[in-house]
Amino acid sequence: MKKAKTTSRLKPAKGKSWTDKVNDDSKSEQVKRLEKDFADMPANSMMLIATPKIIDGYIRSVPKGKAISLQTMRKDLALAYRAEYTCPVTTGIFLRIVAEAAHEQLTAGKVLKSVAPFWRVVEEKSPLNKKLSFGPDLVIQQRKKEGISKEPVKKE
Repeated sequence: MKKAKTTSRLKPAKGKSWTDKVNDDSKSEQVKRLEKDFADMPANSMMLIATPKIIDGYIRSVPKGKAISLQTMRKDLALAYRAEYTCPVTTGIFLRIVAEAAHEQLTAGKVLKSVAPFWRVVEEKSPLNKKLSFGPDLVIQQRKKEGISKEPVKKE
């Protein structure tokens, strides 16, 4: 029985680096009306589909020592782009792209304060933290260094 080939988790598909994916300006954000219920959003709602660059910018705006929940980020982005909701699926994908790009930049020698502080949004025990190619330790370490409690601040 042949062993299945595994793909490297160090680079994204299609040969682009994670940083290239964040900086890709070929696609812009979209606000769409939902035709049917989707995730936590009812039909006829206006939903934002952000971009990795928008997620990166939002994360960079979170002050040192503060944590923001993924739900809060989605609410804030929806308001900023005149939508009722932000797509949970693409937000999760783009958050991973931003986190992987930050790690890629750190590995290339950039200083910590120059990369997107994704650990302020990625929770220690989140499924995303377990999926990161570099493992969960960086998130845990940086949250501890910044004095971030395990539970992020939720703005209502």
